[in-house]
Amino acid sequence: MTDAQRTFIRRFSSTAVLWTALLWTIFTGWEPGFVLLIAGLGLVGLWEYYCMLDAGKRPAFKMFGMFCGALMLGGSFYWLAWAKQKPEGLYNFEVGTLLLFLLVVFGRQMFLKRPDLVPLETMAFTLFGLFYVPWPFSYVAKIVYLTPAADGHVTGHWYVLFLVLVTKFSDMGAYLTGSLIGKHQLVPHISPKKTWEGFFGALAFSVGGGCGLVALMPQKLALISYTHAIVLGLVLGLAAVIGDLAESLIKRSCGVKDSGRFLPGIGGALDLIDSILFTAPMMYFYMRFIVR
Repeated sequence: MTDAQRTFIRRFSSTAVLWTALLWTIFTGWEPGFVLLIAGLGLVGLWEYYCMLDAGKRPAFKMFGMFCGALMLGGSFYWLAWAKQKPEGLYNFEVGTLLLFLLVVFGRQMFLKRPDLVPLETMAFTLFGLFYVPWPFSYVAKIVYLTPAADGHVTGHWYVLFLVLVTKFSDMGAYLTGSLIGKHQLVPHISPKKTWEGFFGALAFSVGGGCGLVALMPQKLALISYTHAIVLGLVLGLAAVIGDLAESLIKRSCGVKDSGRFLPGIGGALDLIDSILFTAPMMYFYMRFIVR
């Protein structure tokens, strides 16, 4: 068996396991499953971000950053699932977590006998990790609880399915189109393999995937018309491309190829959710202010 065949088998196996877990959680509406998937992937992704900083010899408060990330992700489900608060009521908790972070890290610098040689960089890199991974990823949980419950069960999980499918269709469209006909580089200083043809392929696939899912599940996605599906396809497709390039920029800055080895054949958890970090907030705010 060649190396290419082994890579394909590992990638296919990881993809099959992930989609099985995601679809089973969504179609059953099992809320603890959302906690495990969203909080688990978010925390692993944050850990991989801090490990990339280590590889690039950049300082960070890794353990305290993980603690604040767990507060953000855990607080999302506490406020939305158990306290039964509106998604907008969660913002005070998130701001409180960031204030706690600032108090602790500044206190650490003031009272340590040997403060870090680069205190501003250490705090900035740590804080950026919270803004980059757990905070935007928590919007997936907000989408789950955004729409009214029916018979005591969540209904927003169908819109999470729409989010994930459109995002992954964008990734797939960029890869396939870029591989087949890509000639004009998009941002060669960040990712030499990304092309303009792949970019427009990403938009086309995301629009097609969104419209196709609305056609297949009109009752589950009753709030999304075909017009909304087209607009969301374009918006989420663009955000997915930016999310993918953003992680490429971080990996290039830290001198690593993959964020980790969490998923055989794919890479790390951050490689899996990099696009969703940008598409989830866009989907949430579109649903809240445009679709209403």
